[in-house]
Amino acid sequence: MAAEELIEVKFRLADGTDIGPSKYSSITTVGSLKEKIISQWPKDKELPKTINDLKLINAGKILENNKTLAESRSLVSEIPGGVITMLAVVRPPMADKKSGKLQEGSPKKSSCSCTIL
Repeated sequence: MAAEELIEVKFRLADGTDIGPSKYSSITTVGSLKEKIISQWPKDKELPKTINDLKLINAGKILENNKTLAESRSLVSEIPGGVITMLAVVRPPMADKKSGKLQEGSPKKSSCSCTIL
């Protein structure tokens, strides 16, 4: 049986701080990675509530929760033996489609009276 491949990954947050790097099995799912990221999320930053509130982006591609790390890699942009940096983005609150209002706990919309000249 072949040895399991470990892939070293770090996650960059929108403000430039990093979580990791850590080594993960190539068969780890993106959903599992998101759970690990949420468990290590900095306490002073807004915490995603679920894995669906967090997007992972690698080489410009949004990764799907059910895909493995091996399936989500971008071999074109990787350096052999290097650390893969993925962007971790918290999904903004979604508006309720029926009422047009932001969901509970969402920041309120600001009103602006602007004049265009």
